Amino acid sequence: MRASPKKGCSFILPRFYFYFYCSNTSLMIEIGKTLVSDELLEEHFVCDLQKCKGECCIAGDYGAPLDKSELKEIEKYYPFVKDMLPLKAQKSIEKLGLYLKDDEDEWVTPLVDGVGECAFTIFENGIAKCSFEKAYYDGTIPWKKPVSCHLYPVRIRKLRNYEAVNYDRWDVCAPACKLGKSLKVPVYKFLKESLTRKYGEEWYKELEIAADLLKEARAAEKEKKASKK
Repeated sequence: MRASPKKGCSFILPRFYFYFYCSNTSLMIEIGKTLVSDELLEEHFVCDLQKCKGECCIAGDYGAPLDKSELKEIEKYYPFVKDMLPLKAQKSIEKLGLYLKDDEDEWVTPLVDGVGECAFTIFENGIAKCSFEKAYYDGTIPWKKPVSCHLYPVRIRKLRNYEAVNYDRWDVCAPACKLGKSLKVPVYKFLKESLTRKYGEEWYKELEIAADLLKEARAAEKEKKASKK
């Protein structure tokens, strides 16, 4: 939900359309109709498939979250990827469907045998990958993959008047955090393509401005604290 400013932790940047609200875990940046966690700007992340082997595709209790508009995309392009999939995945899709509702009544992709592995997963050299994404890069289909997968490690939560854009911490992504830190690539830069796909170029430009302003504000805050010592 939209966090109410708390005394001593509300934080306003010198741009009228960026407001910071202090939640229990992080500052939330208001950009348009979204509330963006400051962790997207300050944490680091670069996928390291050679280390993680694409485990995010094969671990978890539920399939990938789907926008309602993506259901037709999956129906349309499944015939192009079906033959790539292992037989057990095809059988799971036949049994469960191309998509289903989770315990929170949200649309998700099916899992193989209902547990762990996304039914649309393929394996190349021991690395789990998305069959839709492979078909996209092969030039077979124009749709890359569900936007929730494209956005990971960001997760979107729909609120009454906003969408909360949060950084999701998962231990299987430890190699990505380590690589991102070594390369000094913040989450929002790693996800430029997917965030732009979701919210548009103008929104992403505002996010970049927010990142710069937050960096300046953090530096000023640090300098102020140092001067008091």
